[in-house]
Amino acid sequence: MNATLRNGNCIPFVGFGTFKIRLKEDVQKTIKAALDVGYRLIDTASVYRNEAEIGQCLKEYVPSNNLERSDIFITSKLGPKDQGEGTCYAAFHRSLFNLDCQYLDLYLIHWPGTQGRKPDDPDQGELRVGSWRDLIKLQKEGKVKNIGVSNFLQHHIQELIDKTGVCPDVIQTEHHPHCVQSELIEFCKRTGIFYQAYSSLGTTTSNNPILTDPVVTEVSQKLGKSVPQVLLRWAVQQGIGVLPKSCNPQHIQENIDIFSFQIPEEEMLKLNSLNREKHYCWNPKDIV
Repeated sequence: MNATLRNGNCIPFVGFGTFKIRLKEDVQKTIKAALDVGYRLIDTASVYRNEAEIGQCLKEYVPSNNLERSDIFITSKLGPKDQGEGTCYAAFHRSLFNLDCQYLDLYLIHWPGTQGRKPDDPDQGELRVGSWRDLIKLQKEGKVKNIGVSNFLQHHIQELIDKTGVCPDVIQTEHHPHCVQSELIEFCKRTGIFYQAYSSLGTTTSNNPILTDPVVTEVSQKLGKSVPQVLLRWAVQQGIGVLPKSCNPQHIQENIDIFSFQIPEEEMLKLNSLNREKHYCWNPKDIV
């Protein structure tokens, strides 16, 4: 199932995340499993250090699934060390080369700050606006179909719009029942920015506070669905995209099987009540 972006392009609601999947054999196994069960969005980033491996896998497994490049939605992201006009442009082309593609479907500025700079460095704003100008240029050149940001807050996005007149197509940010950025979500609805969640299943630690939340597990048991399925469905049911990641073929299949059921309104309200705006990953609040 797809969502329609503000520019009329389509994006799958469920994509396959590849953070921390680096070994070639793991990339091969997971990408093949994902394509086999119906994933059509593959999400990576320069800092994941797996773009080349993913590119090789897609060259092999896209044709073997009777698919074409146009059937696959590929996302990558600008690393914080490459923030700024010119350096961003060069970094994009490195990602394009590593992924062995003629174009990308989505390219995001991964972080509002620049590596090596203090969060309150007065140049932070101009550096990310410089990156945004490069993304606008790349989109006009046809090298990337959609452009956006990741881990940005409302004032970071508004700055890009004010300085360039161009609004992001997508924002990718941490989102789960413990971390609902309501004001940011409303801002994105007003401006037509598609909201895409990462870390929908919480952290990768053994003591995962999302997967073990008693309210979440209660809803899971009531619906006869796994906890990850409930968490992913909860987001998609609100029009939010998700990017589950797993190296387990059974979980990979299970995580995309979220369109055959709905969460009743009463249970949705219970899940919504869990919000504490708690970030388990990266919090950009200190980046000026």
